[in-house]
Amino acid sequence: MPRKKKEECPSAPAWLISFSDLMSLLLTFFILLYSMSVLDIKKLMKFLWYFQGEKVLQYTKTVALLPPISLLPKDLALSLKERIKRVLPIHAYQIEVIEDYVIVRLFNDVTFEKDSAQLSEKAKKALTNIAKVLKAMDKDEVEIRVEGHTDITPPKGVDPWELSVKRAVNVAEFLIKQGVNPEKISATGYGNTRPLYTWNQPLLRRRNDRVEIIIEVKQERKDLMKQQKKEEKSQD
Repeated sequence: MPRKKKEECPSAPAWLISFSDLMSLLLTFFILLYSMSVLDIKKLMKFLWYFQGEKVLQYTKTVALLPPISLLPKDLALSLKERIKRVLPIHAYQIEVIEDYVIVRLFNDVTFEKDSAQLSEKAKKALTNIAKVLKAMDKDEVEIRVEGHTDITPPKGVDPWELSVKRAVNVAEFLIKQGVNPEKISATGYGNTRPLYTWNQPLLRRRNDRVEIIIEVKQERKDLMKQQKKEEKSQD
């Protein structure tokens, strides 16, 4: 019997051919999708003109640029955190977002000298970074309120109201010196009437001794989009 010749190159399995065809079709499909998503309006109108038999009016429309979009509260909080954490340890501050408000809490252990309203050097560096973020925002976008607070049981001989007011005023004045709009800042003190923690735990009780910078973000992305749509309608 004659011997069968060995195949020089073994044939590919049938499933591999089907798979390669499928990949080629998928590649073609995605290329078509991309080409359809990027249209040249002028070329499209010329193409239609050949089939319509009449001259197509030149399509021109002025597209107005969106105004600079202000930071949303979450974006603002992240921006502040990135700057503050370079200067202060994690236990020295707290950032919270509640609806349209960003609350920055600076605790007394690092922010002020012991039992006083004098800012520490670390606090000055942190406030300088905070001021840079606030200055970058439009003056109509934010309202800033600085609140001073003390522990439930302040040291003997210390008036909690007076101390809280001095601390709030010192922080507000420092922000103003760094270029923050003074018309947007207010300062007030609440003494020991608004504690964060009332449990009998020394470490937590000490965190009642603080200053809060409350930033109200007025403009939102939705408001800017509505304004843009009104401008486009007026142009039409």
